[in-house]
Amino acid sequence: MLGQLRYNSDIHHRRSVRLKAHDYSLAGAYFVTICTQNRECVFGEIQKAEMILNNAGRMVQNVWDELPVRYPGVQIDSFIIMPNHIHGIILLTGSTQRRGESRIRPNQGDHKDRPYGTLAGTIGRVMQGFKSMTTRKYISGIRDNGWPPFEKRLWQRNYYERVVRDDSEMHRVREYITGNPAGWLEDEENPVRHS
Repeated sequence: MLGQLRYNSDIHHRRSVRLKAHDYSLAGAYFVTICTQNRECVFGEIQKAEMILNNAGRMVQNVWDELPVRYPGVQIDSFIIMPNHIHGIILLTGSTQRRGESRIRPNQGDHKDRPYGTLAGTIGRVMQGFKSMTTRKYISGIRDNGWPPFEKRLWQRNYYERVVRDDSEMHRVREYITGNPAGWLEDEENPVRHS
């Protein structure tokens, strides 16, 4: 039993997909993907290659739409909610720090290269806020409206992002986002494909 609980670097080590030399607080476009825990389909369903949002999906859309209000220096671009994940483009145009938020992290301890917490003003902080807000609202939906409960967490740990480097890549990413519902049957996030 104890052997099963020990750290296993093959299982427990997560490799960062971040670019080592990139400052994720810099102005630019970021293509982000966030998946639900265990690929649970909780935001609606695909019907005839179109995403039909349920109440939870509409809540996620509202939180996405409010990101520029919550974070100065953030603009939103193409976005799609799928049954168990989201894809979107976030544009950082300046400081994303919320009022009263400090870029200095307290209690850095011995972690000089990677201090505790997500640095304010970064795409990571915006994604952290998005996941936190949607989780809180989803929990309210479970309590008040009978939404399906989730196990341990709504979203998978972390998220995926890619820096969009030029206009042609931006065009390809926008097409991918808008075409996502049509490709649902073959989507790697579709749990039916994995069963």
